Amino acid sequence: MNQRFLLPLLLFMITASAAIAQPYNTLWIPDTLSGTTFALTMNAATKQFRTGAVTNTYGYNGNAYLGPTLIMHKGDSVQIHVTNNLMDSTTLHWHGFHIPAMMDGGPHQPIPPGTTWSPMFRIRNNAATFWYHPHLHMMTEQQMMMGLTGMIIVRDDQESALALPRTYGVDDIPLILHDRRFDNSNQLVQDTYGDSMLVNGTLSAQLAAPAQMVRFRVLNAASERAYNIGFSDNRTFYVIGTDGGLLNAPVPVTRKVLGVGERVEIIVDFSGQSGQSVDLMAYNAGQKMGYPGSEPQASGKFGSALNNRNFRMLHIAVGPSTTAPITVLPKQLTTITFLDPTAVNVTRQVKLTDGFNGSAFRFDSTSFNMEVINKTVHLNDVEIWELKNISAFSHTFHIHDVEFNILSRNGVAPNAEEHGWKDVALVNMNETVRFITRFEDFADPEHPYMYHCHIGFHEDGGMMGQFVVVQSPSGIAEGGITTGGSGLRIAPNPATDLLTVRINGGDIAKVQIINYAGMIVTERTPSANGAVDIAGLPAGLYFLRATDTRGISRVGKFIRM
Repeated sequence: MNQRFLLPLLLFMITASAAIAQPYNTLWIPDTLSGTTFALTMNAATKQFRTGAVTNTYGYNGNAYLGPTLIMHKGDSVQIHVTNNLMDSTTLHWHGFHIPAMMDGGPHQPIPPGTTWSPMFRIRNNAATFWYHPHLHMMTEQQMMMGLTGMIIVRDDQESALALPRTYGVDDIPLILHDRRFDNSNQLVQDTYGDSMLVNGTLSAQLAAPAQMVRFRVLNAASERAYNIGFSDNRTFYVIGTDGGLLNAPVPVTRKVLGVGERVEIIVDFSGQSGQSVDLMAYNAGQKMGYPGSEPQASGKFGSALNNRNFRMLHIAVGPSTTAPITVLPKQLTTITFLDPTAVNVTRQVKLTDGFNGSAFRFDSTSFNMEVINKTVHLNDVEIWELKNISAFSHTFHIHDVEFNILSRNGVAPNAEEHGWKDVALVNMNETVRFITRFEDFADPEHPYMYHCHIGFHEDGGMMGQFVVVQSPSGIAEGGITTGGSGLRIAPNPATDLLTVRINGGDIAKVQIINYAGMIVTERTPSANGAVDIAGLPAGLYFLRATDTRGISRVGKFIRM
């Protein structure tokens, strides 16, 4: 061979080989905890993300970054012991769970350093993908950026009866998406966008997937960026679930936008593709103005090497199938009973405002105040919330306690892949999103739930509000006074050490006190004058079931101060 062509050929071969043999890191699959009692310990750690210095991080249960996946079952009563071994206070929020406000883990339930918080609640949500993360006001973004995030999988009998992939880590894969920025010393930088894409805390991640249908539980845990997910070969995949659970039927798509805090469950068919590979991509180039991550600048304020471009998130190498693969999707997954818009008690409008000329984003031009209750909701009311974005950016709106069904976007019904139960909605610039929800099971005039933008910097900057759920006048009034039905009287209410319980037309044989997880915490026999000692109860809201000598029971509520 002519030597003047030899060197260019060798250089070409070396370059091509380097391009083909890109260095990938094996995707880390979080370990699991299951049962009804869980222990989570927050710890400072270090992780070798890149060559050179290790990166200071936070994790759970000895993990260098992120936490285990908690697996729970609908109907179970669970207790979670959360120990804070960090130097700072924190909280832990069970994102998407329908639970009492005092167990929610919002800004009002701080966990100081060196202490343990042990909430108890019943799992009332349907099978779906949820997650846990800190919610300390003005510190949420920083603590999540350091690694305090984990997934929760709820299972139920209906979902378990379907022929769906559910072998965790084999054909049922958690994917926590987040971009991060590192400084020259390999330390994490708290910034709007990162230059490096991580999946489950893994840079340049690669997954070995079996040649069959694989389920991906995808969570956007970024600081701000949205991901328009798809595959490098433009294949069709199937959305089977939204934030709150299964759709009625699988929906075929080639793209799915996921805002911060949103989850989606998808099925990808790799049947017959052993030995092949494909990339999970973010198709973020050319998005509309205000799309999180569409900014054109590659550096500086709001800049990033990932901005306004398509980029790989996960490389998938397909290998042999398992011994019992899922190869056909069920045509029907569930039957959702949506709320009736004609039966609405209240319609509210929330404006997403500000952000112009460097101002902070807010709701209704009002910054969050821990001492102000922004909205009061009556128990069992069906409400429509109208989110009107007149701000300078898009936002992901999240509400605690309830799941909702999106009715419309700018007057048009949502796409089929979004027609399920949600707790987060991406609200684009100049867009109005209307959703319907019902506030049921839990009323507590003392402990609020939150609603907020889930973009960390917006939330910490004051784009958050809070609401309390109270009984209608026939139950707990807004002042907290409780009377039971059918002649049950509880006084004083609120109470500190003693309650007096009386029933019209009968003597009380026993009193059961039940917490909001549905667990009987104590059973007492009242004294002759109806007095019941409650001095040992933690502060909170309780049910009281009084049973008379005829075996007839009546239930009321009271507040233990």
